[in-house]
Amino acid sequence: MQPNDSLAEAIGLIGYATNDSGIGGVLKSRVADFRVDEIATTITLNPKGRFTVAKITLTNWETNRFCNNLAKKLGISRNRIFFAGTKDKRAVTSQIFVIDAPQFKVAEIEIPDVVIEVLGRTHQKIGFGNHRGNRFTIVVRGCANEDGTPMTDGEALSEVERIRDTMQEKLGEGRFPNWIGPQRFGSGRAVTAEVGRRVVQHQWEDAALTYISKEGEHESTEVAAFRKHIRDNGITKEGLELAPEWLGYERRMTEHLLNNPDDHIGAFRKLPNNLQLMTIHALQSVVFNRSLRKRLEQGRSITTPEPGDLVGRLDERGQLSANNCVLVEERTAPRIGRNCQLGRLSVTGPLPGRDIRTCEGQPGELEDSVLSEMGLSELTWEIEDIPRLTTNGTRRSLTTSFGEFTVEAAPKAADESLGENWNRGPTEGSRWHPEGACLKFRFTLSSGSYATILLREFMRTPLNQL
Repeated sequence: MQPNDSLAEAIGLIGYATNDSGIGGVLKSRVADFRVDEIATTITLNPKGRFTVAKITLTNWETNRFCNNLAKKLGISRNRIFFAGTKDKRAVTSQIFVIDAPQFKVAEIEIPDVVIEVLGRTHQKIGFGNHRGNRFTIVVRGCANEDGTPMTDGEALSEVERIRDTMQEKLGEGRFPNWIGPQRFGSGRAVTAEVGRRVVQHQWEDAALTYISKEGEHESTEVAAFRKHIRDNGITKEGLELAPEWLGYERRMTEHLLNNPDDHIGAFRKLPNNLQLMTIHALQSVVFNRSLRKRLEQGRSITTPEPGDLVGRLDERGQLSANNCVLVEERTAPRIGRNCQLGRLSVTGPLPGRDIRTCEGQPGELEDSVLSEMGLSELTWEIEDIPRLTTNGTRRSLTTSFGEFTVEAAPKAADESLGENWNRGPTEGSRWHPEGACLKFRFTLSSGSYATILLREFMRTPLNQL
């Protein structure tokens, strides 16, 4: 971790599987540098089916925003478009959509930077997570040593190979720590989990004001001025006038509080339902990341269970069956450990909630200490004011797997194609160099795993370079 990586500290994303140096570098210098191809589950086509099946390739589109746009053009509800998972925005992404609309209408749609290939019709819907994983092709540009000097292709490739070998030795073939990536926490402003903490503690005023006014890194002058005004003066009409029009959620929350000064729950409800729930999920994710971090810091294995651990079964897609976790005992530890090494079972960490089981013994003490340090020990996770935000909690694998991994040197690109951040050059605390090596990584991941988290193990850069 870089000393000034405040985002990593805020979301608990600190530590690595190995003690190597990494290659530095930058992701997504160009949209085409980050390619995601969904590995879809089989959909049975039927010419009499109700739904249209289409393979859709998006360039620099956020998935939900695209769906809203598509629904509007088709004249249907957004709820009649189904897909298996959201993808990175600054990327080229290809995935299956199932759309409750006539085939000819879908085929006629034209949207910039969108390619729609109609495959047929089906009776099947698909839901979130209903795919076997994703295949990634990602270019890392500007690889650099820790002192900022450029790395050659050979040096960067050797370092990648060294990290992969060490990770395999420590964790097993094709496994890496299953950190929850920065995408879960909001881009540029690590506010989501902070708001979630205040929600589960029933501190609605703090929840609303934190969302509206918490300072973000690299925000525009006008946004920074608006947030500072609210922090210094509270909710005022003058503050609302400072808020840019595109800061929609904050404006609606501020307007609500101007008209209803004591209704902080109502202000929070101005956020979309999925974003309200995301604040709780983000808080759970910080607990998980910090538990994983502490386990690594204490030198405990994240692949081999010890007495007191909770382990869960992995299905053929590498997905955890979190409802049937088993407590490891002294007598069962060797047998369960063998099954973990074979990839049938996995050691888990906490995503806490109302009914979540915690580990026992020393693993349980570790998890309890994280909750205590975060001031969450006494929580019920029951949210009476908005019951749909109450979460039962679950468990998450401490490791996940990658496959079909290759890496090779890639050609450098012309500076004019690489965007503003690249052309501004490295800044203090960053780790990349415009003359550094470019590497192309290819690999597959199961759903729920983050490509940026795997690449982070090789790059060792501040999160804003991922």
